[in-house]
Amino acid sequence: MRKIWDFHGGVHPQENKRQSLASGIATLPLPEELTLPLNQHTGAPAIPVVAVGDQVLKGQLIAEPVGMVSAALHAPTSGVVTAIADRQVPHPSGMSTTCIVIRPDGRDQWCDHQGLAEPLAASGDQLLARVRQAGITGLGGASFPTAVKLSPRQTITTLIINGTECEPYITADDILMRERAEEIVAGASIIARILGDPQTLLIGVEDNKPQAFEALEAAATGTGIEVVEFPTKYPSGGEKQLIEILTGQQVPSGKLPAELGIVCQNVGTARAVYRAVVFGEPLISRITTVTGKACASNRNYEVLLGTPVSHLLAHSGFDPDRCTRLVMGGPMMGFTLPDLSVPVVKASNCILACDASESPAVAPPQQACIRCGLCAEACPATLLPQQLYWYSQARDFDKVQAHDLFDCIECGACSYVCPSNIPLVQYYRAAKGEIRKLNGEKLKSDLARQRFESHQARLEKAEAEKAAKREARRLAAEAAQARVADGAADPGTHQPGSADELIAAAMAKAAARKASPEQQQAKLERGLELATSRLAAAESKLTEAHANEVSGEPLEKLEAQAEEARRKLEEARRKLAEFKPQTSGDKQAAAVADKIQASPREQLEAKVATLTKTMAAAREKLAATDDDAIRAALEQGLEKQRHKLADAEQQLAELGPEGDQQPGDPQILDAAAAAIARAQARAAAATEQSPAEKLEASIESLTSRIAKARDKLATARGEGSEHVEVLQSSLDKLEAKLASAREQHRQLRDQPQHNEVERSRP
Repeated sequence: MRKIWDFHGGVHPQENKRQSLASGIATLPLPEELTLPLNQHTGAPAIPVVAVGDQVLKGQLIAEPVGMVSAALHAPTSGVVTAIADRQVPHPSGMSTTCIVIRPDGRDQWCDHQGLAEPLAASGDQLLARVRQAGITGLGGASFPTAVKLSPRQTITTLIINGTECEPYITADDILMRERAEEIVAGASIIARILGDPQTLLIGVEDNKPQAFEALEAAATGTGIEVVEFPTKYPSGGEKQLIEILTGQQVPSGKLPAELGIVCQNVGTARAVYRAVVFGEPLISRITTVTGKACASNRNYEVLLGTPVSHLLAHSGFDPDRCTRLVMGGPMMGFTLPDLSVPVVKASNCILACDASESPAVAPPQQACIRCGLCAEACPATLLPQQLYWYSQARDFDKVQAHDLFDCIECGACSYVCPSNIPLVQYYRAAKGEIRKLNGEKLKSDLARQRFESHQARLEKAEAEKAAKREARRLAAEAAQARVADGAADPGTHQPGSADELIAAAMAKAAARKASPEQQQAKLERGLELATSRLAAAESKLTEAHANEVSGEPLEKLEAQAEEARRKLEEARRKLAEFKPQTSGDKQAAAVADKIQASPREQLEAKVATLTKTMAAAREKLAATDDDAIRAALEQGLEKQRHKLADAEQQLAELGPEGDQQPGDPQILDAAAAAIARAQARAAAATEQSPAEKLEASIESLTSRIAKARDKLATARGEGSEHVEVLQSSLDKLEAKLASAREQHRQLRDQPQHNEVERSRP
């Protein structure tokens, strides 16, 4: 026979259990409406997967879990979803939350579901997946998702099935053990399989349930499960208290039973696991006790989740005039229901309708604490309720937590024995709620700080990467200079990084960054077109103002705008007329660019003069230096300049009379004048274009610019350029302009007056 231990404290309240055990488990007719809260479990609320108006079948998934600590929700019967809205739910605060409301169709038709014929032959992971899919939560009152509790990180050596049900009045587990002991034992075996077959399997039952003990003992024969009976004392059904009773081990403060290798599950939960695995049935109902002297009949019902409490009471002979307090749960840990319309949820194990003899309409007045110490003697968690009460009143949450407030299981034993009628548990619950709220705010603050610090770290990293790139470029430049010096020391050796190649590469890079002469001229021509267009628009507005006899400040403003447009047009014409293409920054490139302004003879004479001056400067440097390496490099450059000078002089000697022709001669076109003529022609043509034609031209231009911008962006990304963001922003703006132009073109095309104009055009 297994040894039994005792735990500290505890009380022996009047049980009042016989009233509801006179009859077996009953069923109720379908209610008119089922209300299913999305958060009737510990953890994150489920998310609806149905919509208003959907037809659902019994057992169909209607809300899926979110994250690890959450539970699925299924339709308790077939019907139609009539609402997904906030409804009042059973909670001490009377809060409302999102619920799925189903109107039953009376057919009670199941969806397709299938179980496992040999569940113990399946793997633990397969069985756990079925438990998770079934939306099973702890049915002892905490309503913690069972799949999470059956996924401990530690090795489990002991599984305890809790059949204690120590709270007065409640007999839901007792009647379940009496009538469905085989399903409980089978469910316990499945849970053991999920946990990796622990060495010890126990079912704990208080000695005030002899019929339940006998039924379980008979069902457990040959299964390796031991049914243990122990003396009745409240709250022996607490998880930590039951572990101490059956194993002698105490769960340390702040720890979980799994850290001792122990897992506890309620008998109702074990039976729900059995139904889910063997028959494929999700958790859609539970056994609920309806009792109290305000009800004509006290018994247990198998109730569909979402059933209104008023529906249960209506079938139990409820007398509202006699009822002084309606409680969900037992008299020790239950809470007063704010409304009869609230639904039965997964944690609803009892509806207690008290009359005046069971719960006076007016509670005895609270008096001052007399420091009797009875609360400390009764506390099963070995806490100091008196200190917790004082610190809770003073809102000294640091001291409250230092006294292990969260080890309190809110059993109510301290309040039960208090001669001053102090509702101690209410103070503890309020303090816990306030601490959770403060912790939540602190968590949000910490997350915000972490996001800020992460942002700062990213900025610092980006700046460090830029600095590293700058340093790499500096080192590369120093290495290039070193290679130049090496090449100067050995002029006969050609190296890939010699001075000539480095200079050529630098000039090519500078030229690539600059716009070509054609691009520069095109930009000036576009500026001229824009200035002409703006002047035409300004003059049009001014003409319209004169026609409408506008005077005063508005007219002066329009005249000023027209004058400004004329000034900008003249400036655009001047810039285009004075345009001289520049391809690079060196003197030789500038001389080449001046060909449009000089004759061939003048160009060659300027080239000879430049080369002569360059060679003279090189000779001065050569005479001033004693460094052999520098002298060798200068002599090599001087020799190249001699060859270039000889070629230029020969070309000058061979140049015929045509070499004296000036840019203004008929044989040489004046590029600036020609460009101005083209720009003026385009501007004149633009004034004759219809709005649709202008938009089409704009769309064509934007499309071309976007293609070029995309090419530049792709090149920048391939090279890892730091200008990618700027190029992307520019591309986004161009695409937005193109979209706007296309939309304007579409709207213009759809206008009837536009179609008439287009048909009238030649």
